[in-house]
Amino acid sequence: MAYDYSKLLGRIIEKYGSQAKFSGAMGLSERSLSLKLNSKVGFKQSEIAKACKLLDIAESDIPEYFFTLKVQ
Repeated sequence: MAYDYSKLLGRIIEKYGSQAKFSGAMGLSERSLSLKLNSKVGFKQSEIAKACKLLDIAESDIPEYFFTLKVQ
């Protein structure tokens, strides 16, 4: 199942300026973050929680950022 992370990516760029800076803040390699954003590898619950804290995403907005299905 593929998810659409375009809104999440927009928030990453807005807050950090690049995926590289955000991946560093998350403690992930750029490759790991890229695989997650391209739905090749899933996000762990702890990673979602950390990303929300770093990006100031409200708990009620988590589904919008992490669980929007990609339309094919």
